[in-house]
Amino acid sequence: MTDATTTAPPPMSAHAAKAHERRWWILAVLAISQLMVILDGTIVNIALPTAQRALAFSNSDRQWIVTAYSLAFGSLLLLGGRVSDYIGRKNALIIGLVGFAGASAFGAAAMNFTMLVTARTIQGAFGALLAPAVLALLTTTFTDPDERGRAFAIYGAVAGAGGALGLLLGGVLTSYASWRWTLLVNLVFAAVTVAGAVALMVHDRGVDHDPLDWPGVFTGTAGLFALVYGFSHAETTSWTDVYTLGSFVVAAALLGTFMAVQRRTRFPLLPLRVLMDRNRGGALAAMLVAGSGMFGVFLFLTYYLQVTLGFSAVMTGLAFLPMVAGITVTAQLSNVSLLPKFGPRPLIPLGMLIAAASLWWLTRLGIHSSYLTDILVPLITMGLGVGLIFAPSFNTATLGVAAHDAGVASALVNTSQQIGGSIGTALLNTLAASAAASYLVGRAPTKLNAALASVHSYTAAFGYSAWIFVGGALLTGLLLRSGAPDMTGEASAVGH
Repeated sequence: MTDATTTAPPPMSAHAAKAHERRWWILAVLAISQLMVILDGTIVNIALPTAQRALAFSNSDRQWIVTAYSLAFGSLLLLGGRVSDYIGRKNALIIGLVGFAGASAFGAAAMNFTMLVTARTIQGAFGALLAPAVLALLTTTFTDPDERGRAFAIYGAVAGAGGALGLLLGGVLTSYASWRWTLLVNLVFAAVTVAGAVALMVHDRGVDHDPLDWPGVFTGTAGLFALVYGFSHAETTSWTDVYTLGSFVVAAALLGTFMAVQRRTRFPLLPLRVLMDRNRGGALAAMLVAGSGMFGVFLFLTYYLQVTLGFSAVMTGLAFLPMVAGITVTAQLSNVSLLPKFGPRPLIPLGMLIAAASLWWLTRLGIHSSYLTDILVPLITMGLGVGLIFAPSFNTATLGVAAHDAGVASALVNTSQQIGGSIGTALLNTLAASAAASYLVGRAPTKLNAALASVHSYTAAFGYSAWIFVGGALLTGLLLRSGAPDMTGEASAVGH
């Protein structure tokens, strides 16, 4: 006879029980933290023209305000995930929040371009520590399958809708306060979340105290830096520019070396067991594709609304809110009801195809199109598709990860999304510019033709974004496994 006490789950420690009681408040802290990081991708972009006039820097310099953040954030994410595992996720969260807020205050006080670009670089570095800690804490806080679904649905909705909310908040702050408030608002977010983290979260001492893999740190960080820089440089120059090509060659060499180092070293920065799960690989691919394709919606539809239809910055932000509603609906539905029953394979590819269909719909826009009749419905449809992508992808990418790998798995998710955004920025901007130039060939240089060329470039970008999502549907359909996932327990050491 087996003693009943041997099969009962181990009792929670007092600290764990306290954290469990507060888990939904902890989710609120994590969601606000994630929102701050996501917002910063678009909120500052709205303010850039005003900041440029105030600080008198050039158009070429303006691009570096965006690029500096992307370079630091994208290249340091893997290291940030490892550091959060080492020092403890709560510590990493608080340090990341305080550092991000301090950099934001420094940027808001900028008197010249150098101060502002330095602040954005520091923001990116602390964001790279903050973002993996947020997702790792979410992963380890919510282990019950039903509650995990609801928690990741909320997180996925925040991640998917954050860009649109950034456009709205950036427009409001720039129009009614100052461009500096697009940075100062981070101090409000950080103050609330630091107070919440200190009050609600239990102290964790870190779960991985292995020696740091310095060869992996160098090759991985430098390789990601070169990769993001290559895409950023292609956007401002060309794909055949010597520095663009050189960056990609260096990135390939360094990242290839990084993977070789990870196979041989005893304590790798990126344990390859984290990549062995097919569902996790499919979810990471989904984040890469969504990061690329979503760029077409946010940037070019913003251009269309403001330049062609004459919307103000605030009205543009409001125009995206129906998409936010669509994301929220399907993020909840997919993670709470559908993912536990059907698994990610039917959901994520379906979301990709819905997003592609909405983008094809937007390719019909002209200079006299209307928001209500030509944009509203495809925007809502886009939100429904994106909700089916983001929430299940975040959940699947971190499902079954051992506690000591949660930080690096979370970093991989954020890295995939960031690299995808860099690809989308460079690729779609280049293709849109080429489409505009082709349209003007043989046409008189009139204002009407210039306006038509601009709209043609936007619709071309929507079309290319649609193909990106179609490709993503095929890729994730091949990678993801059929059937409901095991929503309980950790992955084995080698994955499955």
